[in-house]
Order: sequence, then C-alpha cells, then structure tokens
Amino acid sequence: MAAIARHELARFNADPITGVDYVTDIDFVGDGIRGHLLDVISPRGSGPRDNSGPRNNTDPLPVYVYFHGGGWTSGDKGPLTKYCASQAVAGMVVVNVNYRTVKLRSTIRSRMSHIMDDADAALAWVRDHISEYGGDPTRIVLGGDSAGGQITALYSSMVNTPELARHYSITPSLPASSLRGLVQHCSVSDFSVVFDRGFILGIGFVRMLLPLRGRGRSLRRAARFLSPIEWIGAGYPPVLVTTSERDFLYQANLNYVARLRSEGIDVETLIFARSRRNAEHTWQQNARLPESQEVYALLQGFVKRVSAPTVTRQLAGVDGGWGAIR
Repeated sequence: MAAIARHELARFNADPITGVDYVTDIDFVGDGIRGHLLDVISPRGSGPRDNSGPRNNTDPLPVYVYFHGGGWTSGDKGPLTKYCASQAVAGMVVVNVNYRTVKLRSTIRSRMSHIMDDADAALAWVRDHISEYGGDPTRIVLGGDSAGGQITALYSSMVNTPELARHYSITPSLPASSLRGLVQHCSVSDFSVVFDRGFILGIGFVRMLLPLRGRGRSLRRAARFLSPIEWIGAGYPPVLVTTSERDFLYQANLNYVARLRSEGIDVETLIFARSRRNAEHTWQQNARLPESQEVYALLQGFVKRVSAPTVTRQLAGVDGGWGAIR
C-alpha cells in the first residue's frame, strides 16, 4: 500500500470491517508488478482451510469481481478495500483487482488492449482459483466504477461478441455461462458524450486509449471499440446501474440504460437527484455515506438474485421503467 496516499486510504477505509477474511496482493500474472495484484475478501471462515479447522460454509458463494476507476491513468485497489468488504460481509466472495493503468509517456502502442489483457488474466485466475477461497467460479458478477465500469462492461460484451474479442486479440477466459451479472457505478458506458462540446473528459481520452494515439484513424469510428453501449446484444448479462444527476457521466448512464432496455436486457437502476449532495461522481466508493449504503443494499440483493443457482432472466424493466430519481 506504500504507493497509495495515506489520506486516500484513511478516507475510504476508516473503521475497517472485521467480519471477513482478507488475502491481499495475490499476483495473478506472476511478474511482481502492482498492476497485476488482486485481493480476495470473503465471509469469515469461507476461505482456504488452515490449522484452525474446517470452513464454516460448505456451499460455494457467488463471486463479485471489482475493477477500480481512475480515468485509466490512475487509481488502485487499496481505497476500495472497505467497499469490497462491505459486499463480502453480506455473503459473497469479492475480488478487488488492479490493472496496468495508461502511462501517457509510455512506449506501449496499444493502450486499451493491455488493460483488457489484464482484465482477462485476472478473470482467468478467478476461474482457476476462486474455489479455494469458497467462491463459485460458475456464478460471477463483474463490477466497476467510472473507467473500471467501462472495463467490465466491455468485457461483458466480449464474452458474447467474437468481433469485439478479435479486435482485442483475446479469447475470453470467462465463459459466458459463468457471467451472471454486471454492476456499473457512474460508468464511462457511452463514449459518444466525449465528443459533445465542452464535455469534461475531451477527445484526448479517446486518443490516449488507442494504438498510436489514433493517428490516421477516425476517432469517432475508433471509439466504437471503447464504448460499451455499442456492444449490447444477445447474451448480455443483467445489469445494475447507479448514478446521480451530480455525476458528469449522468447522461452517458441514461443512454446506456435506454439501450439496455431497447435490447430487452434485465436492468435495475438507482439514480439520485441533484439534491443528494453526497452523490458526486463515484461516491459509491465511500462506505460512510448513507447514499453508498443505499447502493450496497441494492447491489447485494442484485447479486443474490442473478447468481441464484437457477435463474430465469427477466426482460428489461425490473425497476418499473426508469425507476424513481431519489
């Protein structure tokens, strides 16, 4: 954790949750870099057996795999520890994942590709090892905030869309049948908003994520392979979207929800009104906020529903239209 600012860790991880087991800094690639480390947080006693006795739970638990945000250029799993523990204590095994962020002066030519490679490598590790920690590798829900939401939403399409998988030269390690759901917190789910005049991100973020910074290509066409909204179709998992009118990605999230509904995808939403002052971009990371606790309650019910051993997927409109703006 030395690379993470102390004030950042203290802000998000005050009063740590003690009713769970923590296994930290597992190297899921084997090269020793921080971008290839993950943590596993599980309900007390559900993890690997040791000299203290057998597991408290014999039935494998659903698995929630989370990718942090940070605009693809920064961020770390460390400040998300309490967020992840808050879900684990409710009865799931949670995997908190790092990935190599984009370095603006790096010589790596293909930026988004190496992030997707890391996501796939982490999920290959989950597939092969999560049963050792009490998790069920056939009942996985992906989640992320901001850029982390974009990564997981794009991967959710990749497992069902050969064209997208070929674009990133990836054969997905996670079978489509094992992907039970997707959680999106203030996600970069629609890149079309980046091209709107005055939008906070700017097209530099598109260039940053493309091979050779997009030289000689139409950025609008190239952005299609970055934009989760463009790849929703058959086999896409049920989705939970949480956002607010204070989130600068609010319209992108509304666009994404509308596309999910138009494709008949099972979707739940929690959208806070501008009057909820705590609900700034990625507020969900901060477990101390009452708005975060509302998100967690909905999230935990969502994971339980979609990861049930026998699930009949409903059509869009689980929350009855757009859902109330609270």
